[in-house]
Amino acid sequence: MNRRVGLLLVVLLAGGIFTVRGAFSEAPPQATRKVIKLAGAPVQAPFSDAILSGNTLYLAGRIGIDPKTGRPPEKIEDEVKLLLDGEKEVLAQAGMTMDDLVYVQVACTDLSLFDKFNGIYRTYFTTKDYPAREFIGAGSLLLGGHFELQAIAVKR
Repeated sequence: MNRRVGLLLVVLLAGGIFTVRGAFSEAPPQATRKVIKLAGAPVQAPFSDAILSGNTLYLAGRIGIDPKTGRPPEKIEDEVKLLLDGEKEVLAQAGMTMDDLVYVQVACTDLSLFDKFNGIYRTYFTTKDYPAREFIGAGSLLLGGHFELQAIAVKR
């Protein structure tokens, strides 16, 4: 009986030591969070251009707006370039490039523009390992834009 009591005391003592040791250990560090907001945005709305959490960047929806007119350009190609240049600028603020994109979602008001968009889109990457992407139809977009892009990037 004394052996059983002794063994029980040793087990309880060891369990108590591990419990106390765990109570005083440091919590794992929380991911840093950085807000990215570009100056001179044509649309003043209550959201950030992106949020950097750890090494992952969440990019808000963006449309290709001419900063001088506050409207999309007449030529579709110019609108796509403004859109993608804006994405590059947001990525650069986080120390990333287009090649760091892992997921892209594009909403488009006219799906017949798919090939025009792709022709320009592919030139913005230095790798042929393009991000996963969704290209979906949309009835209308803010300010008469034809495209809205949102994305997720992970720093390599």
